[in-house]
Amino acid sequence: MNPSPSVNPPEAAETWTGLSEAPLSLDRVLAWVGRPDCGGIVLFSGTARDHSEGRQGVSVLEYEAYHEQVVPRLEALAAEARVRWPGIARVALLHRAGRVEIGDSAVVVAVSAPHRPEAFAAARFCIDGLKATVPIWKREIWEGGESWGLESQHIAEAFALGESQHIAEAFALGDADDPQDSQSTPSRAVISSSAGGATG
Repeated sequence: MNPSPSVNPPEAAETWTGLSEAPLSLDRVLAWVGRPDCGGIVLFSGTARDHSEGRQGVSVLEYEAYHEQVVPRLEALAAEARVRWPGIARVALLHRAGRVEIGDSAVVVAVSAPHRPEAFAAARFCIDGLKATVPIWKREIWEGGESWGLESQHIAEAFALGESQHIAEAFALGDADDPQDSQSTPSRAVISSSAGGATG
């Protein structure tokens, strides 16, 4: 399975996964992930930046993937998020393949839910889980050199991921019965992380 030139949202399903050679549209993901019964939307964008640790002047990133495994593992990750947070609604897990220019999104994760605590927690679980379970590697080109991220990486299974402390703390950020979480006043958090050569 090769990456698609672009990825399109599903017509009926509540989970959108994909590996795309084309830029990822945050507006399109945000428009798709919302539902009338959801008062919370969290969208994370891992954005290519112009430096990383010890490497200044990063000019471009290039992503390579084990294509046949990417979408099945993204789908398994979304399914595991639904097991842990049954109340979440739509989930989008999208990643770029090939050349990614500085400033472009390399990965986009979005989750909608009736209330913000589970939307935040599930989105954080999904981006952390994506980095731990999906076989995608990057090459950085910077002033003075280039390198593939070929350091040994143990690929875990989604069901085996532990819940880290920040996920547990996310539930303490707000009360599910808080009037500010009402469906009539939806809250949206768009979180963009400029990640030098990484997926956030």
